[in-house]
Amino acid sequence: MTLRPGWPEDAPELARAIGHEAVVRNLALAPWPYPIEAAEAFLAQFGDPTELKFLMFEHQAGQLGLIGVMSIGAHRDEPHELGYWLTPAAWGRGYATEAGRAVLEAARALGIRRVTAGHFIDNPASGAVLRKLGFRATGRVGTMYSRGRGCEVATALFERTLSDDGCRSDDPDNRMAA
Repeated sequence: MTLRPGWPEDAPELARAIGHEAVVRNLALAPWPYPIEAAEAFLAQFGDPTELKFLMFEHQAGQLGLIGVMSIGAHRDEPHELGYWLTPAAWGRGYATEAGRAVLEAARALGIRRVTAGHFIDNPASGAVLRKLGFRATGRVGTMYSRGRGCEVATALFERTLSDDGCRSDDPDNRMAA
C-alpha cells in the first residue's frame, strides 16, 4: 500500500472509490450521492499543514488503485481526530490498520500526543480497526451529523495517547518497574 497527498487529477478515481452509499453513510462530511465536484473540493484541501491527510493506494499487477483516505485533523471540538474510509473492495484486507499505524506514527513524530476517533455504532467494523490501532473506548456515546444520511447518528467515542517512545502512555503494561 502507498500513502500520498491528493492531487487534482485524482478527482475521478476518488469519486469512483468513495461513490458507494455503503461508504458515504458511515462518514460525517461526505454527501450522497458523491459528485465529482465533491472530490475536486476535497482534493483542494490537501496541503493544510495542520492536517495529516493521505490517499491510500493498493498495488495490483504493477498498477496503483485508489482505495481510500486516512487523515488526522481538526473536527468539531477535537484538534486531532482520526478519520478514514475504504472502498468496499478493500474492506477486511488490513489496509485501514496498516495506514492507521503509519499515520499515527507520523502524528507522534510531529509531537501530537492525543488523537480521538469515533465510529457510528451501526458500523462495528470501524470500531474493530480503532481497537487494533490501540484506541480505547471512552465509554461515551455522542451524536454526529452524517451528511450522507442527512441525520444525526449515534457515535461511539475513542481516544489514544501517543508517547515519545511510540508506546501508548495510557497502557498500564507500558510502565517501568520501580
